[in-house]
Amino acid sequence: MLLVIDMQQRLLPHIDAGETLSRHCHALVRAAGLLGVPVLATEQNPRGLGASVEGLFVPNQRVIEKHTFDATLNDAFVAALPSPGDGVIVVAGAEAHVCVLLTTLGLLRLDYRVELVADAIGSRDPANRAIALTRAAQEGARLTTTETAIFNWLGTCRRPEFREALGLIK
Repeated sequence: MLLVIDMQQRLLPHIDAGETLSRHCHALVRAAGLLGVPVLATEQNPRGLGASVEGLFVPNQRVIEKHTFDATLNDAFVAALPSPGDGVIVVAGAEAHVCVLLTTLGLLRLDYRVELVADAIGSRDPANRAIALTRAAQEGARLTTTETAIFNWLGTCRRPEFREALGLIK
Protein backbone atom coordinates (compact mmCIF):
# COMPACT_ATOMS: atom_id res chain seq x y z
CA MET A 1 0.00 0.00 0.00
CA LEU A 2 1.06 3.57 -0.67
CA LEU A 3 0.15 6.05 2.06
CA VAL A 4 0.33 9.73 1.11
CA ILE A 5 0.08 12.04 4.10
CA ASP A 6 -1.25 15.60 3.99
CA MET A 7 -0.21 16.78 0.53
CA GLN A 8 -2.47 19.80 0.83
CA GLN A 9 -2.85 22.96 -1.21
CA ARG A 10 -2.17 25.48 1.54
CA LEU A 11 0.68 23.52 3.11
CA LEU A 12 2.77 22.62 0.06
CA PRO A 13 3.91 26.18 -0.86
CA HIS A 14 5.63 26.41 2.54
CA ILE A 15 7.52 23.11 2.24
CA ASP A 16 11.23 23.25 1.45
CA ALA A 17 11.71 21.83 -2.08
CA GLY A 18 7.93 21.50 -2.35
CA GLU A 19 8.01 21.14 -6.14
CA THR A 20 10.32 18.13 -5.89
CA LEU A 21 8.15 16.63 -3.16
CA SER A 22 5.06 17.12 -5.30
CA ARG A 23 6.73 15.60 -8.39
CA HIS A 24 7.82 12.51 -6.44
CA CYS A 25 4.42 12.04 -4.79
CA HIS A 26 2.71 12.35 -8.18
CA ALA A 27 5.08 9.69 -9.60
CA LEU A 28 4.38 7.35 -6.68
CA VAL A 29 0.59 7.77 -6.92
CA ARG A 30 0.58 7.28 -10.71
CA ALA A 31 2.85 4.24 -10.50
CA ALA A 32 0.75 2.72 -7.72
CA GLY A 33 -2.38 3.18 -9.83
CA LEU A 34 -0.68 1.69 -12.89
CA LEU A 35 0.62 -1.32 -10.98
CA GLY A 36 -2.41 -2.06 -8.82
CA VAL A 37 -0.88 -0.92 -5.53
CA PRO A 38 -3.63 0.40 -3.22
CA VAL A 39 -3.38 4.10 -2.35
CA LEU A 40 -4.60 5.69 0.87
CA ALA A 41 -4.23 9.38 1.66
CA THR A 42 -4.89 11.70 4.56
CA GLU A 43 -5.80 15.37 4.86
CA GLN A 44 -5.02 17.18 8.10
CA ASN A 45 -7.79 19.63 9.03
CA PRO A 46 -8.78 20.34 5.40
CA ARG A 47 -10.86 23.38 6.43
CA GLY A 48 -7.65 25.03 7.57
CA LEU A 49 -5.07 23.55 5.17
CA GLY A 50 -7.27 23.00 2.12
CA ALA A 51 -7.84 19.85 0.14
CA SER A 52 -5.13 17.69 -1.35
CA VAL A 53 -3.11 19.15 -4.21
CA GLU A 54 -5.31 19.16 -7.28
CA GLY A 55 -4.84 16.20 -9.59
CA LEU A 56 -2.80 14.11 -7.16
CA PHE A 57 -5.44 11.46 -6.56
CA VAL A 58 -8.07 9.78 -8.71
CA PRO A 59 -11.62 9.14 -7.45
CA ASN A 60 -11.08 5.49 -6.44
CA GLN A 61 -8.18 6.42 -4.15
CA ARG A 62 -9.42 6.98 -0.61
CA VAL A 63 -8.67 10.25 1.21
CA ILE A 64 -9.38 10.34 4.94
CA GLU A 65 -9.87 13.58 6.85
CA LYS A 66 -8.11 13.65 10.19
CA HIS A 67 -7.44 16.02 13.05
CA THR A 68 -4.84 13.95 14.89
CA PHE A 69 -1.20 14.25 13.89
CA ASP A 70 -0.77 10.46 14.15
CA ALA A 71 -3.30 9.08 11.65
CA THR A 72 -3.37 5.75 13.51
CA LEU A 73 -5.39 7.51 16.22
CA ASN A 74 -8.21 7.87 13.66
CA ASP A 75 -10.56 4.86 13.54
CA ALA A 76 -11.50 5.35 9.87
CA PHE A 77 -7.83 5.40 8.93
CA VAL A 78 -7.01 2.21 10.83
CA ALA A 79 -10.06 0.50 9.32
CA ALA A 80 -8.76 1.35 5.82
CA LEU A 81 -5.39 -0.33 6.42
CA PRO A 82 -4.60 -3.88 5.33
CA SER A 83 -3.87 -6.43 8.03
CA PRO A 84 -0.39 -6.18 9.55
CA GLY A 85 1.82 -8.63 7.73
CA ASP A 86 0.08 -8.09 4.37
CA GLY A 87 3.07 -6.40 2.77
CA VAL A 88 4.71 -3.06 3.33
CA ILE A 89 3.17 0.37 3.77
CA VAL A 90 5.15 2.85 1.70
CA VAL A 91 4.83 6.34 3.21
CA ALA A 92 5.24 9.76 1.54
CA GLY A 93 3.98 13.29 2.23
CA ALA A 94 4.28 16.20 4.64
CA GLU A 95 5.29 17.31 7.14
CA ALA A 96 8.11 14.88 7.81
CA HIS A 97 8.61 15.70 11.47
CA VAL A 98 4.94 15.89 12.45
CA CYS A 99 2.25 13.86 10.69
CA VAL A 100 4.59 11.68 8.61
CA LEU A 101 6.82 10.75 11.55
CA LEU A 102 4.02 10.35 14.10
CA THR A 103 1.94 8.22 11.72
CA THR A 104 5.01 6.13 10.87
CA LEU A 105 5.63 5.53 14.57
CA GLY A 106 1.96 4.63 15.04
CA LEU A 107 2.10 2.14 12.16
CA LEU A 108 5.22 0.55 13.64
CA ARG A 109 3.47 0.24 17.03
CA LEU A 110 0.63 -1.57 15.22
CA ASP A 111 3.20 -4.04 13.79
CA TYR A 112 3.21 -2.75 10.21
CA ARG A 113 6.34 -2.87 8.10
CA VAL A 114 6.97 0.69 6.93
CA GLU A 115 9.16 2.11 4.18
CA LEU A 116 9.53 5.87 4.32
CA VAL A 117 10.22 7.40 0.89
CA ALA A 118 13.01 9.79 1.85
CA ASP A 119 12.84 11.88 -1.33
CA ALA A 120 9.03 12.08 -1.17
CA ILE A 121 8.61 13.59 2.27
CA GLY A 122 9.15 17.20 3.22
CA SER A 123 9.06 19.81 5.94
CA ARG A 124 9.20 23.58 6.00
CA ASP A 125 12.63 23.35 7.64
CA PRO A 126 15.16 20.87 6.15
CA ALA A 127 16.61 20.23 9.63
CA ASN A 128 13.23 18.94 10.81
CA ARG A 129 13.06 16.60 7.81
CA ALA A 130 16.54 15.24 8.54
CA ILE A 131 15.73 14.58 12.18
CA ALA A 132 12.45 12.87 11.22
CA LEU A 133 14.26 10.53 8.80
CA THR A 134 16.82 9.64 11.46
CA ARG A 135 14.17 9.04 14.12
CA ALA A 136 11.98 6.94 11.81
CA ALA A 137 14.97 4.76 10.90
CA GLN A 138 15.99 4.40 14.55
CA GLU A 139 12.46 3.22 15.38
CA GLY A 140 12.41 0.59 12.64
CA ALA A 141 11.16 2.22 9.46
CA ARG A 142 13.21 1.45 6.40
CA LEU A 143 14.23 4.34 4.18
CA THR A 144 13.77 4.14 0.42
CA THR A 145 13.46 6.42 -2.60
CA THR A 146 10.77 7.06 -5.16
CA GLU A 147 12.62 5.13 -7.87
CA THR A 148 13.35 2.18 -5.58
CA ALA A 149 9.71 1.96 -4.48
CA ILE A 150 8.46 2.01 -8.07
CA PHE A 151 10.99 -0.56 -9.29
CA ASN A 152 10.15 -2.75 -6.28
CA TRP A 153 6.46 -2.64 -7.25
CA LEU A 154 7.39 -3.46 -10.86
CA GLY A 155 9.60 -6.39 -9.91
CA THR A 156 10.80 -6.94 -13.49
CA CYS A 157 11.44 -5.03 -16.69
CA ARG A 158 9.28 -7.60 -18.47
CA ARG A 159 6.05 -6.30 -17.02
CA PRO A 160 3.88 -4.68 -19.70
CA GLU A 161 3.69 -1.51 -17.55
CA PHE A 162 7.47 -1.12 -17.38
CA ARG A 163 7.87 1.60 -20.04
CA GLU A 164 5.01 3.67 -18.67
CA ALA A 165 6.29 3.36 -15.10
CA LEU A 166 9.79 4.28 -16.25
CA GLY A 167 8.37 7.43 -17.85
CA LEU A 168 7.03 8.52 -14.45
CA ILE A 169 10.53 8.76 -12.96
CA LYS A 170 12.56 10.09 -15.88
